[in-house]
Amino acid sequence: MTSRVIPVAPFTLTVFGATGDLARRKLIPALFHRDLDGQIPDDATIIGVSRRALSDDQFRAFARQALSDHIPASELEGPEVERFLARLSYVAADADADGGWPELAQRVEAFPEHIPVYYLATAPHLFGPICERLGKYGLSRNGRVVIEKPIGKDLKSAVALNEQVGRIFPEDRVYRIDHYLGKETVQNLMALRFANALFEPLWNNAHIDHVQITVAEALGVEERAGYYDTAGAMRDMVQNHILQLLCLVAMEPPASLDADAVRDEKLKVLRALKPIDDQNMAAVTVRGQYRAGASAGGAVAGYLDELGSSTSSTETFVAVKAEVENWRWAGVPFYLRTGKRLASRVSEIVVGFKPVPHSVFDANVGPIESNRLVIRLQPDEGVKLWLMIKDPGPGGIRLTHVPLDMSFAKAFKVRNPDAYERLILDVVRGNQTLFMRRDEVEAAWKWVDPILQAWRSAKEPPRPYTAGTWGPSAAIALIERDGRTWLEDGA
Repeated sequence: MTSRVIPVAPFTLTVFGATGDLARRKLIPALFHRDLDGQIPDDATIIGVSRRALSDDQFRAFARQALSDHIPASELEGPEVERFLARLSYVAADADADGGWPELAQRVEAFPEHIPVYYLATAPHLFGPICERLGKYGLSRNGRVVIEKPIGKDLKSAVALNEQVGRIFPEDRVYRIDHYLGKETVQNLMALRFANALFEPLWNNAHIDHVQITVAEALGVEERAGYYDTAGAMRDMVQNHILQLLCLVAMEPPASLDADAVRDEKLKVLRALKPIDDQNMAAVTVRGQYRAGASAGGAVAGYLDELGSSTSSTETFVAVKAEVENWRWAGVPFYLRTGKRLASRVSEIVVGFKPVPHSVFDANVGPIESNRLVIRLQPDEGVKLWLMIKDPGPGGIRLTHVPLDMSFAKAFKVRNPDAYERLILDVVRGNQTLFMRRDEVEAAWKWVDPILQAWRSAKEPPRPYTAGTWGPSAAIALIERDGRTWLEDGA
């Protein structure tokens, strides 16, 4: 079986924050894998930029170490490593000063036929100043800019940042990246819905009982404690990743997979979310903060210990009962959950279907459980469809609940590309389908801001939970009050 790969035009990719953690862990390995697979043109070039004074060779040594740390040694044995490193060069420049910018402009302008791409893998407060200097030095002409989350800390700051970036780059050349949308399974959600007659006729409140979206991490905040304490789980995960997943589950079929057609439908979902504020916050949200416990077979510290503080009201866990107030989803709850130091690392979407209306079987066949579709994003990407079947053997009918299980790694026997591999080249191709539009970001903040304000007004501390568990007991009560239960690990 062969796949059709859309060719990529020659490009010059400039990575700001090129010596930072994101570049080291994700961007450099992703670019190498695309080069290894022959998807980067021979004359494409990559320029690293940060404040640190490095030579080209020193930056290449940094990149070599990043590859060694994050890519299997078996993939680093051929000549492709040296070919990739030869693409790299480096310029020291500061977002808040003009030093280094003339040299950067000279490097970029040496490739006038290339598509210029600027990846801002920096602290968010530098996005605006970098864009302004890209404009000042004439580098924004025909250029495309990629910005990472968080895009603002609330609606007001998100609007200000979007306007600052928009003064230099038009909307069709701004790529707001959410790496969750680049995951293979997330895109397979659209394939399951819109390429199969089996699901779309059932994808509504007549047949679906509820939806669960869980993004759980076993790790704590660790070296990100300083940033995390200014953000919390709502800003860090719900406002972007989880709401984007909800949109893909709940959106109407777009007229095509054109970028704006898809994003128009996602925007409608965000605008249809039932507001959560002071009046209903306590009934439909839970916030928590982990205490010392056990994870991965060893003792781990609590959030305050990792933060080095005796007090903090920042949540490391959030559970929300959300509702989409439209014709398709009226009455169907969407249970959203995310947290640090939970029992395991797992991200998945569970679509729970309604029970059969009447059982024709005798009582002794066993309970008839509802069908459910489980879409696993990580760690082992795949899809499970849980069905009731007859338990094999004589002696009458006994029913059992079993999954049709498709692991992508087993089914296709290929390496599953990292999300950044796909998304970076989508920027070069000019495909914005998997990137957030400005009005999407602002609509998400319009829903999230009143929740944050309600929490501040309530002045209640986050509920404690022990590291290595599934969060506060109140999160269990949130869903069990409705006669449902959280489903973990593809169950």
